[in-house]
Amino acid sequence: MFKNKKNILFVIASLVIFVLLAVLYANPVISGKRLMQHDIVFYKGGAEELLQYRANNENETYWSDAMFGGMPTYQTGAQFRGDIIKKIDDLFLFLPKPANYLFLLFAGFFFLGMVAVRNWKYALLGATFFGLSTYFYIIIAAGHNGKVHTIAYFAPLVAGIILVYFRKKYILGFITTALFAGLQICANHPQMTYYLFLGLGFLFLSELIRAIKGKIEWKHFLISSGIVGFAVIIGVGMNSQRIMANAEYVKETVRGKQILNTGSHTAGKSGMDKESITMWSYGKLETLNLFIPRLMGGGSQEPGSDKMMEHVQELAQENIKSQQEYEMMMKGFGSLTYWGDQPSTSGPAYQGAVVCFLAVLGFFFAGKKYRYWILGASILTVLLAWGSNFPVLTDFFIDYVPMYNKFRAPSSILVVVEFLFPLIAILGLYKFFTDENLTEEYKKKILLYVSGTVLGITLILMLFGKGILGFYTANEKTYLPPFLLDYLVDERASMFQTDALKAIIYVLITAGVLFLGLKKKLNINIILLIIGVVSLFDLWTVNRRYLNDDNFVDKTFADYPFQTENSEYLMSKAGNDSFVQSLLQQTNVNKALQTIAEKDKDHYRIFNNVLGTFSETNTSYFKSSIGGYHAVKLRRYDDLINQYFGATDPEKTPKILNLLNTKYFLVGDQQNPQIVPNPEANGNAWFVSDIKFVNNPNEELNETGNVDTKKIAVISKDDKAYFNGKNLVKDSTAYLALKTYQPNELSFDSSSKTPQLAVFSEIYYPHGWNIYLDGSKVDYIKADYLLRALYVPAGKHKIEMKFEPAVIEKGKLFSLISFGLFILLSLIGGYFLFKDSKKSEVAEV
Repeated sequence: MFKNKKNILFVIASLVIFVLLAVLYANPVISGKRLMQHDIVFYKGGAEELLQYRANNENETYWSDAMFGGMPTYQTGAQFRGDIIKKIDDLFLFLPKPANYLFLLFAGFFFLGMVAVRNWKYALLGATFFGLSTYFYIIIAAGHNGKVHTIAYFAPLVAGIILVYFRKKYILGFITTALFAGLQICANHPQMTYYLFLGLGFLFLSELIRAIKGKIEWKHFLISSGIVGFAVIIGVGMNSQRIMANAEYVKETVRGKQILNTGSHTAGKSGMDKESITMWSYGKLETLNLFIPRLMGGGSQEPGSDKMMEHVQELAQENIKSQQEYEMMMKGFGSLTYWGDQPSTSGPAYQGAVVCFLAVLGFFFAGKKYRYWILGASILTVLLAWGSNFPVLTDFFIDYVPMYNKFRAPSSILVVVEFLFPLIAILGLYKFFTDENLTEEYKKKILLYVSGTVLGITLILMLFGKGILGFYTANEKTYLPPFLLDYLVDERASMFQTDALKAIIYVLITAGVLFLGLKKKLNINIILLIIGVVSLFDLWTVNRRYLNDDNFVDKTFADYPFQTENSEYLMSKAGNDSFVQSLLQQTNVNKALQTIAEKDKDHYRIFNNVLGTFSETNTSYFKSSIGGYHAVKLRRYDDLINQYFGATDPEKTPKILNLLNTKYFLVGDQQNPQIVPNPEANGNAWFVSDIKFVNNPNEELNETGNVDTKKIAVISKDDKAYFNGKNLVKDSTAYLALKTYQPNELSFDSSSKTPQLAVFSEIYYPHGWNIYLDGSKVDYIKADYLLRALYVPAGKHKIEMKFEPAVIEKGKLFSLISFGLFILLSLIGGYFLFKDSKKSEVAEV
């Protein structure tokens, strides 16, 4: 791979180019600006209690009360300090965000290119193909950092696997595979890793078939499979703390088993319901936006949509004569610039016209050991991306393929195609120029057929797009008046035709220089340079629609998005950034929350009815919240939300808020929020002497909204045995109060003349919370569907709750053992590699 010093210099030069490309694209970071990401703003609010605890205690809390009444922090920013692999990951992230992710995308694929074709020029070209894939820039803009971080390690992980299977570099392949498997899992987006391994299943299947056919030795296949398997196990092992904690947690979340029996849910069934899983399903024709970005309009808020909206308003004013017409129009009104099958989208999964064209060529020119598994993986992932639009396959995977039902948004599986297309493109291109077994006649024929087909289909879509693509949704066709529908169709058709024409030009240039190369009219280096420049220009210009300088703001907003004071100075710094402006409009809300938190430092929760209660983290930034924003909520809390907050019941919903110790309501609007104390809140804990046993979880949840929870505890019949030999007697003088609070440790003082059942306004979680009565660990149960309850004997007692998840220490041990084993095996392997290199030098002399 690095057979001479000159080659090493070119590799170093390529890495410098990647640094320059990454920094140039994210150039505002040079002046100190920060990327403003929607999801990261929400993360900052939800993680504030965790971050404050870490700063004040120099330790980690794995539980936080900030959102949804309390939940583990495993998915909200916890540091797993046994994962030493994270320190290696930090070394790769040496550039400021998001340039660090862009560099990883480029450099990782460059390494794969060097392994696959062993030529820095093709590796460099492939790195720009992959690193500039539009989808990555869309998710960076949205704040899906874990997703792009994980994807960036796709290429080097596959490079390690190829070293083992195709290059027979067992030692180097093992080290590479184990390292990057560990780094990818550390990046913490299991869905992306899962999708990659679905695709890699075809590589394994391809090698198995080749072994069966005698193309490779069985011995090599078995050794390679064993090495790759063991390397992946080591990579997983280095993340044991993270994986074991999340595996334990996910069982209790909306990704785990259903608890209730409803019209759409069956108790005991694992995973999300099909509707939630497939909500973001790619349309079949929409898949062509891998080649033409605005085939379906691009994003829901495409650049230029503001001007379209102005014209729509003008047309409406000129033509709509009645309120009825206006209401009819609004029924059909959706996104101006997106008319695909998804509810909405931030942009297309554009791979590039040049890359897609070369990928198609690659399936004819690349070696068979690559061609078939890449084709199989690409077809499968495209079909799965269709989700509800291809229910036969999707339903099969949801029902029978392990873990598939844990993940939503099947459209995101297209990341596998976006990884494999650049790979097959450079493999095919390399063979096109270097494989002497491919005749010039064959090359010309394939080049002509593929070019003609691609250009012909694109031209047909350009000319007859209105009939084929329609440029409207069924809802728009039903409700929009003709004058408005015609305008939208014309505008959308124009957008599509502009991008389609660009695709034709890019393909013509690429096909033209390849043809000239066959005729020896152009040097290969010039051809690669032209292709690289055309592709870079294509992808760069499209990507700037979704991630550009406007996404970077003054660090004041990025570091402190929940401002409590507005000013002309801040407004001037916000400029025309609509997201920052919307955050500044919330300053009065933030000020009210800050006022509550400063005046009342006790432990309680706030119900924010000004902002979307279950889609905001402003409240969590200042104090514990009833709501929050996170995709992986605890199942019981999600059930509670659906039952009592989906449609507010004037009698039952307040009872639930009292149960959750909601001491303050925030009502009104963003400009005039009002703080309303709630004197009816149950408090942090209370004694009850009456119990209502119920037969199943449905009854448990229903009765919790019916009874007076200050006096009665709703208990599952499964916990009846807990009360054997325990008598509860009412005591009006009984006392139970919170004395100290930390998110992972609470203490209470109690006093009663008779035995009582203590109910705590703390979320029940069966893994890690221990309760101590006067220093002795005791059993406790679940009450009122989602709270903790404890039998307390008569007398004065000290009750302590501590979150002590055994999985953290156990996982830490496995992580350290795995990392130690990786280092040991790498050192031993490195010794043998060094020894072999010395022997080679002696032989050459």
